[in-house]
Amino acid sequence: MPTNILMPALSPTMEKGNLAKWLKKEGDAIKSGDVIAEIETDKATMEVEAVDEGILAKILVPEGTADVAVNEIIGVIAGEGEDAKSVSGPAKADAPKAEAAKPAAAAESNPKVAAPEASASGYGGSVAGSAPAAPKADGSRSFASPLARRIAKEAGLDLSAIKGSGPHGRIVEKDVEAAKKGGGAKAAPAAAAAAPAAAKPAAAPLASGPSDDQVKKLFAPDSYEEIPHDGMRKTIARRLLEAKQTVPHFYVTVDCELDALLKLRAELNAAAPEKDGKPAYKLSVNDMVIKALALALKAVPDANVSWTDSAMLKHKHADVGVAVSIPGGLITPIIRDACHKTLSQISNEMKDYAARAKARKLKPEEYQGGTTAVSNLGMFGVKDFAAIVNPPHATILAVGAGEQRPVVKKGELAVATVMSVTLSTDHRAVDGALGAELLAAFKGDIEKPMAMLV
Repeated sequence: MPTNILMPALSPTMEKGNLAKWLKKEGDAIKSGDVIAEIETDKATMEVEAVDEGILAKILVPEGTADVAVNEIIGVIAGEGEDAKSVSGPAKADAPKAEAAKPAAAAESNPKVAAPEASASGYGGSVAGSAPAAPKADGSRSFASPLARRIAKEAGLDLSAIKGSGPHGRIVEKDVEAAKKGGGAKAAPAAAAAAPAAAKPAAAPLASGPSDDQVKKLFAPDSYEEIPHDGMRKTIARRLLEAKQTVPHFYVTVDCELDALLKLRAELNAAAPEKDGKPAYKLSVNDMVIKALALALKAVPDANVSWTDSAMLKHKHADVGVAVSIPGGLITPIIRDACHKTLSQISNEMKDYAARAKARKLKPEEYQGGTTAVSNLGMFGVKDFAAIVNPPHATILAVGAGEQRPVVKKGELAVATVMSVTLSTDHRAVDGALGAELLAAFKGDIEKPMAMLV
């Protein structure tokens, strides 16, 4: 029977996406794993892979369509032996009622449901043909491909008892076949078909200032151009408003002398081996800042935390997000386990991330999660500033420009290259003394950079 292709959820908080491009056309044969379309989210452009085989019988949502709701049917695949030309619409047997998407603001404002670590979540590969989620005993949902759902139904297996190995923990055919052979996932009890408990009503939206009409009345009608917000700008605005209103910020600033670091950086870059006719790496000050912050979190593990209402999450790895400016906003790719990576690895990862970020080609697991972040405006000549903490992070380091300043050394006036950095903390998780301890460790590595090489 025909199989529906549904608009996939590419992140925990995604409600809608833009169907940017179909990479297959009606009548094309499709194999499991084939990339069939590209979906644009507020952060990136993701490829959608087919999980069922057959013929793309019908495209229901044309490419270029904006704001397609998650779980909306976008196409239909005709199965083996079926006449693709006779398929005119959604497959009735599989057509699900799209679940009401949870408001992104409610999900992101609650630390318990904020985007999790990629290492634990498995977010990344996108999926097509998701069937409606089956309720589990605890009220959560499990997702399965239409083929997996059909096989499970025929075999009398309970999908909620099967662990999925596909993207987003999605149950695919091989998972159901393994459950059949292993004798697990007994027939679902009648109660399993009952709807899960109703979700708690979402919190009232946060106040965001005067209304559109109130603002527009302040200006003459022909004195401005109205540019609608895109998805990325809306997400940035919502998350920063929530962070500033719900996270008690505390700020600590120190000055770091850079002369030793600049000297070491120049020596390391000069010693870089050739690869394909080019230096294998070219270190920046920012690469060394990332490493120093990661080492500081390792030295002060009580600051490597995330706040939740019920517990403090103390992280085992220092995953450093780095703010990258892209057209229309910014994104924060994550250098995972940065304290154990060499400076050259960090440098090459950042160059790759920055290039793909600007092309909106990052995968969700490359920018979701992290335990802290770096925001560097030094290249713009900014002396110092304070950044806004981005939950689930409890800290963010704002980095200013390195500049020559007068300093006093051994009672005498001298000149040194100095960089001001400001650590913003979530005071619930990292108080002033702990923040100062973290900055002291960071300053130590910056001013004695040889420690970063051992």
